[in-house]
Amino acid sequence: MKISFFQFQRKFSTDQKCYHFLFKKRWPDGFRCPRCDHDKYSFHSIRKLYQCKQCNYQASVTAGTIMHKTRTPLRKWFWMIYLLTNNKTGSSLLYFMRLLDLGCYKTAWTMAHKIHKAMHEQDQTTKLVGLIELDDSYFGNRNVSGKRGRGAGNKTPVFIAVGSKKVKGKVKPSYLRMQVTENVNRQNIKDFLESCIKPGSKIKTDKFKSFHFIKEHSYEHESIKIINPKDTLEHLPWVHIMIGNIKGLLKGVHHGVSAKHLQRFLSEFCYKFNRRFIEKRMFSDLLFACVNTRTITFTELRT
Repeated sequence: MKISFFQFQRKFSTDQKCYHFLFKKRWPDGFRCPRCDHDKYSFHSIRKLYQCKQCNYQASVTAGTIMHKTRTPLRKWFWMIYLLTNNKTGSSLLYFMRLLDLGCYKTAWTMAHKIHKAMHEQDQTTKLVGLIELDDSYFGNRNVSGKRGRGAGNKTPVFIAVGSKKVKGKVKPSYLRMQVTENVNRQNIKDFLESCIKPGSKIKTDKFKSFHFIKEHSYEHESIKIINPKDTLEHLPWVHIMIGNIKGLLKGVHHGVSAKHLQRFLSEFCYKFNRRFIEKRMFSDLLFACVNTRTITFTELRT
């Protein structure tokens, strides 16, 4: 569904319009009871609940979705999803709070991270294939006097894998995955590879010792010796472009992100990058993902 800013404004100008659209997304063939799959129901207009005529189960259009038990108007949820998918460089949560008149930062923060959860789960279903660049990077406040890169103190290690393919004779990035990890050891690398890269793919890395085992598994492995750090852009270009882009975004837009919540911002970046060629569908696809993702509470987000 291609939708411009003004079209979106007209189409979802009221909560009632958002409500009917969400109903169609959740039950495209008409209401079906989530418990017994019966299609006959009565509607409680005040509480906006559908009651199954067979088992008397009551369901709302947001039950079992990211928006489960929300007290925020659906129109504001729709706007946040639209803005998240239509801004390549991202927006601060403080900006969302003010623009959508959400009342407090906590509400904007919770809504955004719930949507991030839908983005993360949606990307877990796709694996990289073909030629893959793989590396690790470290996120956190810059320590001028400390060690940079591997072994840096008080920083969060992240695995980055970028698929590539030839388009009109030029090598272009295809799909991106980023995963926060406790440390860059053999077992964590193995778990990351199995979770996001198809067997038989060719993986390019530097000569870091923890990558040596890759050839022992169902992958081809090209290990490149990089003496001068400036040469990384020549041998592993796309993975380092992605690292530079996400670090710039986190610093410039969000002014830093804590290790506890870093993965959700990485997932947002990957989700939008992986769908850069289908921007016309991004809003409707993300809304569908939010409908099919179970919510997470504020308490769970904070722990």
